[in-house]
Amino acid sequence: MYKNKKIAVIIAAAGIGSRMNTNIPKQYLEIDGKPMLLKTAFAFHQNKNIDYIIVVTNSEYRAECEKLLRDSGINAALVNGGKERQDSVYEGLKNLPEDTDYVLVHDAARPFVTQSLIKETVSAVIEKQAVVCAVPVKDTIRMKTGEESSVTTDRNLMYAVQTPQAFEKTLLMKAYEQAFAEVFYGTDDSVLVERAGHQVHIIDGAYDNIKITTKEDMPMNGETRIGTGFDVHAFSENRKLILGGVEIPFEKGLLGHSDADVLVHAIMDALLGACGGGDIGRHFPDNDEKYKGISSLLLLKEVRDIVSKKGYDVGNIDATIIAEKPKIAPYTGEMAEKIAEILEIEKDKINIKGTTTEKLGFIGRGEGVAVQAVCTIVR
Repeated sequence: MYKNKKIAVIIAAAGIGSRMNTNIPKQYLEIDGKPMLLKTAFAFHQNKNIDYIIVVTNSEYRAECEKLLRDSGINAALVNGGKERQDSVYEGLKNLPEDTDYVLVHDAARPFVTQSLIKETVSAVIEKQAVVCAVPVKDTIRMKTGEESSVTTDRNLMYAVQTPQAFEKTLLMKAYEQAFAEVFYGTDDSVLVERAGHQVHIIDGAYDNIKITTKEDMPMNGETRIGTGFDVHAFSENRKLILGGVEIPFEKGLLGHSDADVLVHAIMDALLGACGGGDIGRHFPDNDEKYKGISSLLLLKEVRDIVSKKGYDVGNIDATIIAEKPKIAPYTGEMAEKIAEILEIEKDKINIKGTTTEKLGFIGRGEGVAVQAVCTIVR
């Protein structure tokens, strides 16, 4: 993604999660029906900025880890971890491809990392060489020594550090080598880099980028809502046919104020309906010049933000494209990929299929295309 720069991520997944009090390491507990480790690894696999993935695993679970990644199509190198997190990350560092320029370090137990946060971290490390994601502390912090306690500092100056953390590779390697030479163990990677004399910059993290440490951190099942959408566009001469953000070779396109992506429009209406957000006409009126010819994927991103601000995540989408022609099947995979990228969800949560009306009605006469969409959103 970045010209002449190779970027790797080390996912720390070798811990046993003793504070979770379960019979398996916490990174193999399921969230949204998937092991936590897999959900985390998939976020980096999906991100176009990441060239290499190194998963540092517990040797006893290496075979299981390897199978999970392989069955999910995630190309990652596995490395056995050490006694402490610092030992494990160092094993990952030693096994990075030689041409790696920058390295992110992320905890497997932070499965809610977003595509935008990964992208922002990569952009920041290329500019600043050493960065951490962090969020402002909401609570006043006290330090307890024996029976006494005291407020440590002004909370407005304090940040809670998260992962991913990112560094220029040689800088991080030197910091680790110095720490081991001096028999020093830090709480995270940034401590080692700062101790080696290099400034570490803070970039905005996210409060929902939580680390799963105890059972209380595991997400509870929230409210699920369903939305439906329906849209129709007529065929028109001298227009491109865009469906799901994919340009499909055809003699005609669809008529509309934007790019007339009828599939995305139906999905947008379904999402807005599910969260009680009205419809696309309210948000993107067809008499507003700023939307003339605009890619509907950009509008979908705005709808995603509306859903998010109302406190929901997209669960899944099922859409049916109704058209006599052209054939839709060869393009549904690419459509799902583009829509999933915008919505920041896994591709397998998007299902797109095509059907005809057996030559009945305006669709059967080849006058246009209709789409029905159903979605779920989860609080």
